[in-house]
Amino acid sequence: MKTETNVITGASNKAGTQKRRIAYFSMEIALEAHIPTYSGGLGVLAGDTIRSAADLGIPMVAVSLLYRKGYFFQRLDQNGRQSEETVEWTPGDHLEELPERATVMIEERPVSVRPWLYQVQGVTGFTVPVYLLDTDLPENADEDRTWTDVLYGGDRRYRLCQEVILGVGGVRILEALGHNEIPRFHMNEGHSALLTLELLRREAKCAGRTSVSGPDIEAVREKCIFTTHTPVPAGHDQFPIELAIRIIGEDEKLFDLKDTQIIGLLDRILGLPEELTTIEELRRATSTLNMTLLALNISHYVNGVAKKHTEITSLMFAKYTIHSITNGVHGATWTSGPFQELYDRYIPGWRQDMFSLRYALSIPRSKVWDAHAEAKKNLIDYVNRETNAGMSEEVFTIGFARRAATYKRADLLFADPARLREVAGGRIQIVYAGKAHPQDQGGKDLIARIWEMKKALAGSIKIAYLPNYDMTVGKMITSGVDLWLNTPQPPMEASGTSGMKAALNGVPSLSILDGWWIEGCIEGVTGWAIGEDTRNREGEHDASRDAASLYDKLQKTIVPLFYDNRTGFGDVMLHCMALNGSFFNTHRMLQQYVMNAYFL
Repeated sequence: MKTETNVITGASNKAGTQKRRIAYFSMEIALEAHIPTYSGGLGVLAGDTIRSAADLGIPMVAVSLLYRKGYFFQRLDQNGRQSEETVEWTPGDHLEELPERATVMIEERPVSVRPWLYQVQGVTGFTVPVYLLDTDLPENADEDRTWTDVLYGGDRRYRLCQEVILGVGGVRILEALGHNEIPRFHMNEGHSALLTLELLRREAKCAGRTSVSGPDIEAVREKCIFTTHTPVPAGHDQFPIELAIRIIGEDEKLFDLKDTQIIGLLDRILGLPEELTTIEELRRATSTLNMTLLALNISHYVNGVAKKHTEITSLMFAKYTIHSITNGVHGATWTSGPFQELYDRYIPGWRQDMFSLRYALSIPRSKVWDAHAEAKKNLIDYVNRETNAGMSEEVFTIGFARRAATYKRADLLFADPARLREVAGGRIQIVYAGKAHPQDQGGKDLIARIWEMKKALAGSIKIAYLPNYDMTVGKMITSGVDLWLNTPQPPMEASGTSGMKAALNGVPSLSILDGWWIEGCIEGVTGWAIGEDTRNREGEHDASRDAASLYDKLQKTIVPLFYDNRTGFGDVMLHCMALNGSFFNTHRMLQQYVMNAYFL
């Protein structure tokens, strides 16, 4: 049997026999492009985290939901109007169905949960098991069989039922599978926060008690880690208390309501009066179950995903200590084939030691350009085949691909079409991609706006919009364009990771100074900033100057550098790889979690 090596501890074990010490919970996980269990950045980060854990031999197990109907299949009509279709896929083609079962209570009904197994194997052969939970079982009621159908689908009731299955069902499935001595539970966003309630139940039961008291909170808090990604209050899951009681249950014995520590905890989570003593009083209270507050209050370590995001989160939740661990991407996953070959030749061992990419500065520029030209050809061929855009490999190509949400401002480039024509001068082409959430009309309108501009600028600038943005398309764009564009409305970019993927492939960024780019931007060295100082007198971001700064930077600096000083542009590419590629990766990120939160 193959021996696995733990890079962090130096220990080795036979495959599959190592005791798992970290349980990683995420509402979505991007495992493969053809497994539609993710919608965007959160899921891709989760997948990259797990892949790095496998590479580094970190004893992790991961839990998410199956999503039989996926996120959605995107169709765009001739006007760029998005419609959605169910994703057709067969779990058995990619996953192993396991016989173990767990049961959760939803609206006082028992719901059976089944796990499907996906094994992520690292570069040394070490594997991390991922369990995707499924309720489509004959013993469940018809409605209960649908809870794990659609990612981010349905109403708040649907979402809360999913979160019961993920949090409570996830802990119970792990126990049924023999993972019953896990000392750390990592919640990737608040969707899985109900796992804390299940851990509290288990703690009280182990102590021989029927209700949770103060000591149980401290014991469970020591086990929990919480990563928050959302700098916007509306992005944190909240559910009316009446709905929560109906779905989760009214177990009055769960909490010892005479324990002042318990009352204090409920007060912080729900905003309840201190005189609360019964579930009936809780039912009558005007309050909501806030998943972020639940996770914050029962976690010994809480972190944001970039330094700026941590500052924003600390202001939002001033009573809590928020640490900072900047996100990253999994190097081998997001590095194109040509650049993988380049790194294999000049930096052997880079897949396991991402810090070694700092030696990319010694790679000959001509070899870097050859690798980039091959990746660009792959992209342009795909774009022309899919969209008939007629793009050229010789033209400077800008890429913009991410979830179509209004705050990401995908249309900032078109704020002044006349100025854009002047900037382009027939020397720019643009590749877009991204899905809007089915209920996000603003995001859908944003896609349609880009299509309008595609038509309006025809003859001056070639623009393509690729449908069904997924891991495969994302990798092709981030590795094949000449410049990565990012234009979020500050401070709403928690981290962002697409520009990190581009950097691994020698593609510099032109971005608003928000999220990770505040840390990654060295002007003219790793890329360029849009609006180096666009704050108004109150210290707030002045968005009115962003478009002008964007046009100026393209016209006066970046486009001339690309066409007239290929050596200078090559220097920026090398520094992208050596400085940003070597640091903004999930290997480094996970090592920080190990040292600061997991305490292996």
